[in-house]
Amino acid sequence: MSGAWHPLRVTAPARPLVFGGHSIAGRLGKSGIPDWSIAETWEVSDVDGNQSTVTEGPWAGATLRDLVAHDPEGLMGRGWSGEHFPLLTKFIDAAGALPVHLHAADAAARRREGQPNGKTEAWHILDAAPGATALCGVRQGVTAEQLHRALLDQDFDAVLRRLPVRAGETIYVPGGTLHSFGPDTLIYEIEQTSDVQQHAMRWNMEDGSEVPEEEWHANLEAVMDEVDLEARPDFHAGLRIQVGDGVERVFCCAGPHFALERWRAGTVQPIRRSSETAQIITNVGAAVTVRVEERSAGLGPAETLVVPAALGEVEIEGPADVLVGYLPDLERDVVAPLMEAGYSRELIAALGEGLEGDAPAG
Repeated sequence: MSGAWHPLRVTAPARPLVFGGHSIAGRLGKSGIPDWSIAETWEVSDVDGNQSTVTEGPWAGATLRDLVAHDPEGLMGRGWSGEHFPLLTKFIDAAGALPVHLHAADAAARRREGQPNGKTEAWHILDAAPGATALCGVRQGVTAEQLHRALLDQDFDAVLRRLPVRAGETIYVPGGTLHSFGPDTLIYEIEQTSDVQQHAMRWNMEDGSEVPEEEWHANLEAVMDEVDLEARPDFHAGLRIQVGDGVERVFCCAGPHFALERWRAGTVQPIRRSSETAQIITNVGAAVTVRVEERSAGLGPAETLVVPAALGEVEIEGPADVLVGYLPDLERDVVAPLMEAGYSRELIAALGEGLEGDAPAG
């Protein structure tokens, strides 16, 4: 494995789970996926058994984990170290409802699952039918005993919050939060690199088959052990900044594990975004060209590029509509630009975790 860094095009395997449909291809325009019901495409992944591999250039065939081992700072930024690529991104087509489930927070994942970290995630809503809803978090005042009884009865609305879902909004979902969304909901998800999950349903999401009784009760015990009864996140429209003539930057969510921005541009000025960490650029509009230094790469509808930290600035000509995910320095990358634009700490804190506190000095 050798050669200078360049934008990385990686594999994005598709998963045909029972709640899937045809929206990733039909609504987003993604090509090269099977012509059957697809629930998820894993756009960027370093999860064991589902690792993305580079598809072209001198590193073709290398996994993201190979690149982390080769040059962690070149990929992720100065001072960064780790054993795996820290971000996982997906398109999810919830043509049907997802199972009610949760992902362990970091401490629970280490204690119960033997994993280095859990999975906090965020959903950015790309499309949703009128009246679409999501279950997210336990209602205030519900006790552990009441929750367990409702899970046994499969009466989720008795104990979980049901929230309206609107295109363009985002919700930051900490590990330990019971949740589900769908039907008729299409999202982009960004999360910690992990596949830990505990399901409360009596059916398997892979094929819809019934979960055996003993296994189901064990699943509920795990859910009750890992659930956070106080997690009640809400959807947020994001915080907008005009960064040029016809160029809009929207901070969708942010926390210690990831941040997500949506950038749109017309034809007057291009999108220009500098970064000191890797950028995951996912196109949710028409085909565009991404320019980095002297290199350029086409990015079709619903395609993704990973731009290593060593490459710095990205330029995208409009019209463009792209999502940018990254591992943030919260003060530098999120708080500082938003406060400069006039947003308060209170508004910024609504984007996720770790954004509270006093304003930086100076």
